[in-house]
Amino acid sequence: MEPWVIVLIAILAVIVVFLAIIIVRTLAFRPKKSVQADMGEVNFDKAAAVSNLQTLVRFKTVSSYDSEQEDDAEFKKLIAKLPELYPAVFEKCEFKELQNRALLFKWTGKSHDKASVMMAHYDVVPVNEEAWSVPPFEGIIKDGIMWGRGTLDTKVTFNGVLTAANHLIESGFVPEKDIYFAFSGGEEVNGPGAINIVNYFKDNNIELDLVVDEGGAVVTDVFPGVKEPCGLIGIAEKGMINVEYKCSSSGGHASAPKPHTPVGVLSKACVKNEDNPFKYHITKPVKEMFDTLGRRSNFVYRMIFANLWCFGFLINKMCKKSGGELNALMRTTVAFTQMEGSKACNVIPPEAKMISNIRLNPEDSIESALKYLKDTVNDDSVEITAMFGMEPSRISQTNCPSYDKVAQAVASTWKGSIVSPYLMVQCSDSRHYGVISDKVYRFSAMDLTKEERSTIHGNDEHIRLSTIEKAVEFYIRLMSKC
Repeated sequence: MEPWVIVLIAILAVIVVFLAIIIVRTLAFRPKKSVQADMGEVNFDKAAAVSNLQTLVRFKTVSSYDSEQEDDAEFKKLIAKLPELYPAVFEKCEFKELQNRALLFKWTGKSHDKASVMMAHYDVVPVNEEAWSVPPFEGIIKDGIMWGRGTLDTKVTFNGVLTAANHLIESGFVPEKDIYFAFSGGEEVNGPGAINIVNYFKDNNIELDLVVDEGGAVVTDVFPGVKEPCGLIGIAEKGMINVEYKCSSSGGHASAPKPHTPVGVLSKACVKNEDNPFKYHITKPVKEMFDTLGRRSNFVYRMIFANLWCFGFLINKMCKKSGGELNALMRTTVAFTQMEGSKACNVIPPEAKMISNIRLNPEDSIESALKYLKDTVNDDSVEITAMFGMEPSRISQTNCPSYDKVAQAVASTWKGSIVSPYLMVQCSDSRHYGVISDKVYRFSAMDLTKEERSTIHGNDEHIRLSTIEKAVEFYIRLMSKC
């Protein structure tokens, strides 16, 4: 037999073995056993749940980095109204107001070993009232929808927690362990309220076995090849840095410019960063998400997710090209958001600045990200500094009863949904709890359409009345397991 024939046969044999491995691994990459849903019904006063949220929305609890732009009276009026909305909670639970608009309730359980915490924030972002089609602080209800700032972010879960607790207390339920309700009035401006609550837990040696805050939701069409609704529970969140890029010059008249002005230098730095994205990482939250949802995908995607050792580069290329949510799960992202130059159109600026918002992958840090940015720009005339930053959060456990409680409450409330861990790409108050617990879960108790998600922090924020009711149902189911 000719040598070239032997080589060809050997190559073909390797190809056949390779394809066999790929196909066998793909065929074996079948869905895992679904989270067992509780088929029982949950009954409560749904009209009261809707009415309570409507009342909360009417308080203009807008937070601002400029405290003079806040109306402190609105925050105080909301707090004063709570005993009327949730009377059983105030009769049964110990209530504390901590500094910086932090509210803390303690519902005493049968034992005091390792408590649970249900979180939310009751401050909201500002509104551009002229751009709204309805008044943003009236809680108008029309055609099964409530309109108003905070209906989604996050007065719905604030109301869901307290309405659920009120119902359970009235029904005579006593939790097995202590449950705390922890609410911040300054989450939208990275206020210290949540830190004050965490410090309270630390100072009083209170161990936490479960923390639930805003984060993922029940969504559709967010994972390649999966059509079923997915209940995404964040087990970690990305960090964040605001980075300033500054370039100086001698200024001068625009009629006789040098080859590169400060704005031009910064523009080049911007393009370099956008053309050279951070390295992608398949972190624990993303790996578990791929392992859960990838098994539910179509055959082509299943083949990719079952063989990331071989096809990971395809995911990387797809993410680089498309950007968006999937890309944000895989790498540290850079979004240039602001630029400042001369105050006159015919004057070269003596100094120009631009700012990018960086969302840190758990494998990166503030220090490593700044180094990467400086190495990528590679221009000593551009000064790159961090203005404000937060490291990525601690990654929580999933192979434990605490995660199982949340997962089962999701599966039971939204029957037919696929429950999966994921990496939260936004920031929340729950990041502060990583110093005292590795069982911090981020799930906004709602099923949301893409259109509804787009109104969070946007115009015409609104929520279906059925979604308000489901939020209460979720917390009733969850607290019943605590």
